[in-house]
Amino acid sequence: VTVSEETMNSAVWGLLPGVVLWGTLVLYGSASLWWLLQVVVLSYGWQDTDQTAVGLDRIQVRILTVAAEETVQLTANTIPDVIDDVHVVSEEDIEVDGADVHVVPAEFDCAAQRKGRAIEWARQHVPCEKEYVLYLDEDSLLSGFSGLPAADIIQFSEHPLRTHSRLSYVCEIFRIGFQYEQRAFHRLAYPAYAWGGAIAVRHELEDQITWDVPSITEDTTFIWRAAAQTDIDYRLAAVTVRNQAPPTLMSLIRQRRRWVSGTIQDRNLLPRRYQPIILSRIITWSLSPIIPLLGSAAFIVPEAIPSSTAYLLLSALLFANVFLYMLFGLVEYRK
Repeated sequence: VTVSEETMNSAVWGLLPGVVLWGTLVLYGSASLWWLLQVVVLSYGWQDTDQTAVGLDRIQVRILTVAAEETVQLTANTIPDVIDDVHVVSEEDIEVDGADVHVVPAEFDCAAQRKGRAIEWARQHVPCEKEYVLYLDEDSLLSGFSGLPAADIIQFSEHPLRTHSRLSYVCEIFRIGFQYEQRAFHRLAYPAYAWGGAIAVRHELEDQITWDVPSITEDTTFIWRAAAQTDIDYRLAAVTVRNQAPPTLMSLIRQRRRWVSGTIQDRNLLPRRYQPIILSRIITWSLSPIIPLLGSAAFIVPEAIPSSTAYLLLSALLFANVFLYMLFGLVEYRK
């Protein structure tokens, strides 16, 4: 019996939807299991060090801005009075009480770009005699800040505040729940990322690694390059910063796209064994909004999905994981 080419093609195309749906579900499931492993197992002991081992008198603060004078002033007002070494690194000349303002010259040229360029200029030109440099975004409000754990790189947690869009604010709560995995990063040689409104680094390490590389995710790139050159000690600080959630859903999408594209662009800095971890995060973030649709496919086209009952059960479990991210966010926010 000869099977025609048309029949073969029809059979292949008939199997394709099932292969795509199952493949997507397996990828998302693998990423979700890795997240659960970090949260349940690897996060143990994330706060087992003295959170105020580094006193405020050993810290220099640098606030980064384009020219948001009022916003920066609010941030400067939340910095404890004990810290007398506060600097604002701006693209334009502004006035801020309680801080020295430095304007990045237009002619300054380096490999770094955008915010990374301003940070690199500050590293080269803002004098620092302190052991640590704490970088704050212009809208990062400190609360209850009394010191740092003694580590090479300290990431602060964040609690974005609602600005205009309620939906983007809810998305931020979801993200904070997902970022609960940061508690496990002290057990990884290469922490997956450094995202948030505040990060502190040892000044000696900063001068060794520098920020002078082309990247749009400069914080994450800095950590990966530092981990490649030395055995870094990473810690997540218990103190949180309050910053602004994106004002619109479109601005949130642009922000996320920049984060993901920057991570993909710089992933070559990681050893091969860490590549699946980074890609799994991107997969999880990308697919979370469509997981309900994947489950619905088992009802709409059950004949196209091999083992549709098993597929339906697995998709329901993974959809529950989406709610788990949100639950962690609500707990973190104390809502």
